[in-house]
Amino acid sequence: MTLIRPTSERADANEPVRRPGTGRAVAVLVLVLLGALLPLLGPDAALHGTGEADAPGDGGIALLRTVLFLALSVPVGELLVNRLARSVPGTPPAPPRSWAVYAAAAGFVAALGLASVVSTGNLVPGSPSDLDLGGLYATRDGKLALLEVNAFAVAWMCALSRRPGTQVWPLAAIVVAEALRAHPTTEHSPMIGTGLTLVHLTAAALWTGGLLHALRTLRGDRTAAGAALLGLYARVAAVALAAVTATGVCSSLRRMPSETILDQLTQTAYGRVLLAKVLMVAAVAALALWARIRLSRAADPLSACVPARAEVVGLGVVMAVSGLLTALPVPIRW
Repeated sequence: MTLIRPTSERADANEPVRRPGTGRAVAVLVLVLLGALLPLLGPDAALHGTGEADAPGDGGIALLRTVLFLALSVPVGELLVNRLARSVPGTPPAPPRSWAVYAAAAGFVAALGLASVVSTGNLVPGSPSDLDLGGLYATRDGKLALLEVNAFAVAWMCALSRRPGTQVWPLAAIVVAEALRAHPTTEHSPMIGTGLTLVHLTAAALWTGGLLHALRTLRGDRTAAGAALLGLYARVAAVALAAVTATGVCSSLRRMPSETILDQLTQTAYGRVLLAKVLMVAAVAALALWARIRLSRAADPLSACVPARAEVVGLGVVMAVSGLLTALPVPIRW
């Protein structure tokens, strides 16, 4: 006896199966493409009408620097949240799949691209013959660029090892190298600027990468342990926000003295992008406050994940603006 399936079932069988998460993946891809356009096209827009000359390949350099910052933030955030999770009873014993390996690979490629620019005297190489990789050992910037390349390679190997926590050492080396690179010895009080950048970059990486990994850890977890983990992260994020704000203000005042800062915020490319970054950080801070209020007062504390998702997108934009900022001419040269 042959059984005939109902018409509705046959129709459902003929419909294409939609994979879960496809829409989210498409949305992430669109956001990544839009984020890449910001550092690529940003220099021309920021320099328009200022009379300042743009550096060769500044759009590409800004993009590479953005990738480097994001590649640093991902493993730093994973280390932070995994450490917090171990102190919360009832959290899932198996964390989500680590993205540290992919982040280290992306960071290695970005650092290698930046090192190639340094090897040609901060000019975009036209061919492999233009590269002078051996000359990197002869300059301070070259040595720092090589340190970042090697540190990302070591971080990649640590992420693949049985002790991924050892990534903290090469990641710390990258932060130190970036802080030293941003403040050459010819600058007034370079060690003060290096210290400010060191704290600023560390706090930004903890805030951005930590929120990303916290949201990944809490996906599908509606337990009290999940809310407790998000609460622990929120405390760290509050400290990171304060550190980012304080060091950002101090660094800006060092670059642009208080008597000239209002003019430079609108008349120089560096000032314009800095103003855009300040506004973005303020918007992200408002989202963080909204998430904190939901976490402490809402009937479902994990409803805080809704503004937190918008917050992590905003932090990605802030990273892109920061990458753009490093490629623009500094308005005041000491």
